[in-house]
Amino acid sequence: MFTFIPALDRYIFRLVIVPMIGVFVLAASLLTLDKMLRLFDFVASEGGPVDIVFKMLANLMPEYAGLAIPLGVLLGILLAFRKLAVSSELDTIRAVGLSYGRLLRMPYAIALTMMAVNLAVVGWLQPLSRYYYEELEFELTSGALGASIKVGEFVTIEDKTALRIERSEEEGRRLLGVFARVNSEEGDLSISAAEGRFLRLEENRNTIVLRLRDGQIIQEVEDASPRVLNFSLHDLPIDLPALERFRERGGDELEYVLPQLLEIGWSPTTDKQTRTEIQANFSYRLVEVVMMIFLPLLALSLAIPPKRSTSALGVFVAVVMVVAYHKVNEWGWGIAALGRVDPLVALWLPCVIFAALICWMYYRTAFVPGAQAIDGLEAVFAKLVKWIKSKFRRRRRSEAMTRHDAIAAEQEETGHAV
Repeated sequence: MFTFIPALDRYIFRLVIVPMIGVFVLAASLLTLDKMLRLFDFVASEGGPVDIVFKMLANLMPEYAGLAIPLGVLLGILLAFRKLAVSSELDTIRAVGLSYGRLLRMPYAIALTMMAVNLAVVGWLQPLSRYYYEELEFELTSGALGASIKVGEFVTIEDKTALRIERSEEEGRRLLGVFARVNSEEGDLSISAAEGRFLRLEENRNTIVLRLRDGQIIQEVEDASPRVLNFSLHDLPIDLPALERFRERGGDELEYVLPQLLEIGWSPTTDKQTRTEIQANFSYRLVEVVMMIFLPLLALSLAIPPKRSTSALGVFVAVVMVVAYHKVNEWGWGIAALGRVDPLVALWLPCVIFAALICWMYYRTAFVPGAQAIDGLEAVFAKLVKWIKSKFRRRRRSEAMTRHDAIAAEQEETGHAV
């Protein structure tokens, strides 16, 4: 499959792809962990099925991927070149005449591919998944997904049916000790059964059937004695509250895909406030994707530590820069949506400044002999580490001297005692 790709590019591809996938998985896990706990509490309080939690989390993944994809691409390329630099392979490759531009061929192929994926995510998947997430949330709170019946308590449904279950088995699918009180025009019914199961009617979502086995029906009739009927199988239809239909997609600009943003945001018939919000959101999505073009340059600039050093400061700086840029974009999106600042200034100006900074860092690394992108930070970091180590050594020396003095004092007291 990769036989047409030079061996060097295949080697760099393997070095990049493994940490990149690892960062994707780690970032997605960390971002969803806290949300998962909140969703479990929310679904439990609403009495919905457990599997709805995982459906809601699946619809949150595109939202998290918008940050995880750039971060994964950056750290994948950075860790790959850091490994080459620390093992001196990078010096060997450079010694045979290969430039940094040549080495970035495969990282750029990966970055451009992931850039297209990220464009699809922020342009199409995020709006759709956001809408489906809110639809699931609406159905959960409105009862469209069903509600749990607490064992040992009476539950009233539509003011017509009172239902009580003694216990349940098979994860709630088999109900034991069923009692129901039903109000009807022919007379009130008291129904008891040994067991029952709920069945859903596909043709009518507002009605479910409670299939009962081995029970008794007592019908109260005016001016007559109650009627008693024993049964081995009986279907009891139960009317559920009428379900409100969820709104159509497009409640806000976050639910529009990119072509819709273009159509609505620059339409003369759109009101000024809506046009401002949509144009701000459109610029926000694009600057998040466009910046990925410069991530390979940033990764290479921060991957190479000082000679005879294994400093990992570049990894920390890379993460801080990407997250900070993301937060600056969110802030710019907010003020641009309010109409206080034009999106060109609030969103595209930081993008240009960040890109210029990355290009300068790459120029220093690739074309200035012996220079690094973060020389000053590396020097400060080295002094800080040296100071911390010296403090730690002095502390250990002081503790050792204290222990030595204590032992000497103890031995002297023992000698006097003898």
